[in-house]
Amino acid sequence: MDGVYFGTHPPRVVIVGAGFAGLGAATSLAKQGVRDLVILEASDRAGGRVLTHKTFGSPALELGATWIHGQTNNPLYQMAKEKGLLADNGFNMVTCQPISVTPQDYFFSEEGKLFPANDVDRVTCFFGQAMAKINQQDFKSECASWSVGKYLDQEFAASSISKSELSEGIFEWCKRTECVDEACNSMYEFSLSQLGLYTALEGPFFNCLGSSGYQALLNNLLDQLPPNSLRCCKPVKCVQWEGSPPSSKSKPPALVLCEDGEEFPADHVIVTVSLGYLKEHASSLFDPPLPQGKMEAVERLGFGTVAKIFLEFSEAFWPDDCAGIQLVWQQGPESPEGYAALNQEDSLRSEWYKKIGGFDCVPLHRSILCGWITGLAAEHMETLPEKEVGDVCVRLLKQFTGWHVSELRRVLRSTWHTNPYIRGSYTNVPVGVDAVKEQKALEEPLPSTHQKKRLRPLQVLFAGEATHTNFYTTTHGAYLTGVREAERILEHYEIRTNSRL
Repeated sequence: MDGVYFGTHPPRVVIVGAGFAGLGAATSLAKQGVRDLVILEASDRAGGRVLTHKTFGSPALELGATWIHGQTNNPLYQMAKEKGLLADNGFNMVTCQPISVTPQDYFFSEEGKLFPANDVDRVTCFFGQAMAKINQQDFKSECASWSVGKYLDQEFAASSISKSELSEGIFEWCKRTECVDEACNSMYEFSLSQLGLYTALEGPFFNCLGSSGYQALLNNLLDQLPPNSLRCCKPVKCVQWEGSPPSSKSKPPALVLCEDGEEFPADHVIVTVSLGYLKEHASSLFDPPLPQGKMEAVERLGFGTVAKIFLEFSEAFWPDDCAGIQLVWQQGPESPEGYAALNQEDSLRSEWYKKIGGFDCVPLHRSILCGWITGLAAEHMETLPEKEVGDVCVRLLKQFTGWHVSELRRVLRSTWHTNPYIRGSYTNVPVGVDAVKEQKALEEPLPSTHQKKRLRPLQVLFAGEATHTNFYTTTHGAYLTGVREAERILEHYEIRTNSRL
C-alpha cells in the first residue's frame, strides 16, 4: 500500500491496549499518514504480555514472552535481525558456556535418582513423534470430543516403551511441559481436533534476543509512533458505538470513555485487550453489547496461565553442561490419576508445585534457574508469598537432585493471572470447541456484516493473538493481527476514494 488519501476528514482512530497487537496497528497506520491516533493503555507501561526485567543484573529476564518463534515471514524476527537485536550465535544461550559445550537436561525422580539419558531420549522422541502425528492428521470428524491427553495415553499404551516403569514418569513429564506451549491447565482439556491448526513458521522455533531482550524490540516499535499518541494509565470503561443509524454524519460513530472520565471520539476503535480481560469485562465494556456470536466466542475459547519462577542463587550448583533440572514424579499431575487428584481444591493448594516441569538455566545468567508452571496451579502460585514459593522450589531441588543447593538470594515470579488487565497468558482451545469458527467470530468488526448496511462500517475492530487462527499464543501472531486491522481501515478509505474517481 503506497499511501492512502483521506480527503478533508482524516480518520480518528483509538487503539485500546499497547501490547504488540496495538503497536502493530498503530505503527502500520502511522506509516500511511494517520496522525489523529491515540493508544490507550490501562497499565503504566507499553508491551502487554511482553515484560523485560533487569533487577537481577544487566542481561534481561523475560517475565512474559521469551522467544521469537520461527523466522521465515516473521516480521518480528526480520525486525530484530535488521536492528541487530538477536543473540550472539557464538555463545551457548542455554548453559552460558562456550558453544563447544553441549547442553543436556538432567532428569531426576522424586527419590533422587538420575534417569539414564538413553531412557529419556527414547521417551521424548516417541512423544515428539506422537505430537507430530497429531499435527499431520485430520482428527476433526471422528475425534471432536477427544483431548490431546487421551490420544497420547492411547498411543503410549500401544507402544513398546510403555512396558518400562521408568518410561511412564518421563511420558507424564512430556505432557506436563507441553502444557506450557499450549497454555492449558492440562492436556486432558485441550482439543485433539484443533491442535494442528497452529502453524509453525520455517526456521528455528526458539530464536533468542540479545541482552536487552524483548524490550529492545518494543522500543523499536514505540519509536515509530506519532508524538504523544501513547497514553498510559488510561483504563477504558466503555466503548460506545452506533448500533442504530447515525443521527449526524459529522459526529464520530464511536466514543471511548475512560475510567478517569476523559472521552475520545473516534471513527474507528481497535480493541486489542487480552481474551482473559474480555472474559471478565466484555458484557460491560461495549454499548450496545457485543452480538451473541462474539460473546459466545469469548466464552468458548480458552485462556490459560503460564507462569515463570526465577531463582537467583549465590552461585551455580549444577554442572556446566546442564540445560535444566527436570522433575519426574511417580504419579504426576498429567497422569490420568494425578490429573483427577490435583484438580481437587485441597490438593491444588497443598501440591501445586507438582505442576512445575523443572528448572531451566537462563541465558546470560550463570546462577539463575527458571521454573515453569501452568494452569490452576500457576494461578494458585501467584497468590503465595514469594518467600514461600522460593522455599518450596529449593526443597524440590534438594529432594530430586540430592545436590548441595547454594543459598537462594532472590525470587522473581510472573503474575499474569492476577494482573487485572490481562488475567492469564495466552489462548488455548478446549475440547469440543471449533477454534476457527470462534476466532473468526471474535475477529469480525462491528457493525457486523449481518447488521443493517446503513450503519457506518468498521466502528469497532478486534486484534490480539486470540484472533489469529494460525499464530495464536505468539507475539508475531498478535503483531500481525494489529497490522491486519490497520490494513482493513486503510483499505476502506482506499476503496472509498477510488469509487469517487
